[in-house]
Amino acid sequence: MMKLDRPLCVFDLEATGVDPNQDRIVDVCVLRFEPGGAETVLSTLVDPGAPIPAEATAIHHIDDGMVRGQPTLKDLAPRLLEIFEGADLSGFNAARYDIPLMTAELKRAGYDWPLEGRRIVDSFTIFQRKERRDLAAAYKFYCGKEISGAHRAEADVRATAEVLWAQVERYPDLPKDAAGLAAFCAQIDPGRVDADGKFVWRGGQAAFGFGGKHKGKLLRDVAREDPGYLDWMANKGNFSPAVAALVRDALKGKFPEKT
Repeated sequence: MMKLDRPLCVFDLEATGVDPNQDRIVDVCVLRFEPGGAETVLSTLVDPGAPIPAEATAIHHIDDGMVRGQPTLKDLAPRLLEIFEGADLSGFNAARYDIPLMTAELKRAGYDWPLEGRRIVDSFTIFQRKERRDLAAAYKFYCGKEISGAHRAEADVRATAEVLWAQVERYPDLPKDAAGLAAFCAQIDPGRVDADGKFVWRGGQAAFGFGGKHKGKLLRDVAREDPGYLDWMANKGNFSPAVAALVRDALKGKFPEKT
């Protein structure tokens, strides 16, 4: 059991999208652990004050009808600040998403959420650092063996083939043929326009999902207001061929459509 010398708040947020600076919270849960073992929980749906995009509902299954009549973030702000008071913070990818989103939402509601002195324990960071995601780890997990001669091409390719055969056997719902497996591997998160997540769906339109300059803006608007940035992305930026092709189309007035 983790040793606590002061309270720890583990929390999670669901929202209208993936941009912490632009999107709105639709669901919040905060679980506060006291050093003595007591627990306090705050869990509620939240009225974001705006329609929830279909692509967000597809992920968290929260729609406009479910949040209608629920408290707004401004209504909840005093209770949230109370449960967070004097506590360290934790969550799964909280440092990159939940904490910036909560900070932005509280600011919009007219409240400051001071983070100075709080320790942030992100279980996603721990997961990434402690659980290897390389070929040797996959070979050990799926095949129960160590690679002999790792990082030589033949040893690696034989291990990769064994991992693939083991994956097909391990997961009953995984396709057994190359065409089906290719389609499975090509699936894109429903909130993303492209596999890399450089663009995300906002109200059925492509929006920037990265960077500080245009993050959250619609691709259509940037193509009109700052075409030079798209030209850089297409020809000089370090982006995948699919993303480069997408912005080239945008420069020609062709934009992705949510189907």
